[in-house]
Amino acid sequence: MQTLPNPVVSTPSLQFSTDMAIPRRKTRPVPVGDIFIGGDYPVAVQSMINEDTLDIDGSVAAIRRLHEIGCEIVRVTVPSMAHAKAMQEIRQKLYQSYKPVPLVADVHHNGMKIALEVANYVDNVRINPGLYVFEKPKGDRTEYTQSEFDEIGDKIRETLEPLVVSLREQGKSMRIGVNHGSLAERMLFTYGDTPEGMVESALEFIRICESLDFYNIEISLKASRVPVMIAANRLMVRRMDELGMDYPLHLGVTEAGDGEYGRIKSTAGIGTLLAEGIGDTIRVSLTEAPEKEIPVCYSILQALGLRRTMVEYVACPSCGRTLFNLEEVLHKVREATKHLTGLNIAVMGCIVNGPGEMADADYGYVGKQAGYISLYRGREEIKKVPEDQGVSELINLIKADGRWVDPQPASH
Repeated sequence: MQTLPNPVVSTPSLQFSTDMAIPRRKTRPVPVGDIFIGGDYPVAVQSMINEDTLDIDGSVAAIRRLHEIGCEIVRVTVPSMAHAKAMQEIRQKLYQSYKPVPLVADVHHNGMKIALEVANYVDNVRINPGLYVFEKPKGDRTEYTQSEFDEIGDKIRETLEPLVVSLREQGKSMRIGVNHGSLAERMLFTYGDTPEGMVESALEFIRICESLDFYNIEISLKASRVPVMIAANRLMVRRMDELGMDYPLHLGVTEAGDGEYGRIKSTAGIGTLLAEGIGDTIRVSLTEAPEKEIPVCYSILQALGLRRTMVEYVACPSCGRTLFNLEEVLHKVREATKHLTGLNIAVMGCIVNGPGEMADADYGYVGKQAGYISLYRGREEIKKVPEDQGVSELINLIKADGRWVDPQPASH
């Protein structure tokens, strides 16, 4: 039996919560390079580059940009054999100019030969069950007979087996990634356009993998509609529990869009399931630069207490008792301390609710009287200072406790 290393953090600046309030569903740890998904490992953050994989230098630079800001697993699209072969050079250049980065190849239509080639150069291959063996729709079809269903199932096994064997022998992993919008025709006829169809599509591929003694599998069931995504993942967990399966789940709301709504939509789907203990790795899919996805991922995880990668700010909404411009002061405090990790800092407008509402904070900045604020360490008031010295004195207090680090200079 393979001995797994202790959980490690690939980015030294990241810290994890040790008092996780949400019990996570027990899953098997699945390797993706030096990151493990599932088990007792932290929920991993993923994204996907936009560059054409044939652009070797552009792809290497994009992967590095994502990894440097905390993206732990990077996915790259591989639509052709030429793209698959390009991954060999991308991997080599990453090793030479930067460091190993856990890489996932995204393979879709009729991907047997492409997937088999690219499996040599990446850590994980993602396949889409609805497109892996393309079924040409028949406009006049009214049903799928069992023999037709089984015939396609046999073809899937025939094409999937070489990939499974290759990944198994290399100690690599596979993501079975089901998309609500690309279910195979026979699944649509059999189960309808439903979460059940998504789950059965995944189970068909899982059973083939298990029959070949391959268990390094992660599952994703994504939809652009949040209720469908949530229902599919809940059902997948129920079915796996019934079948004695413990595969980790990759969460995401596909095609979430951009801006505020894209972030809210992703958080609604991903956050709901994480709060139920479901989910081992996440990707927020925004119609923006991939780098914009990473802060959203970490914000979701931090809000749920699953990871600590930034300062947690507590601030009241302001009211008539507020003794200073709360929005302005919160901005100043955030700008001065946002590079720190693992701290809770409260900014409260007045003494009425301040000390009580910020009881769990490491440090507090509270309106005391007109022109003055009080600084707290936990529940203890440390000093009263003029408002214009508040931020600098807060920094001095953090420094006195040995919890301050200087911000890193911006890289160009």
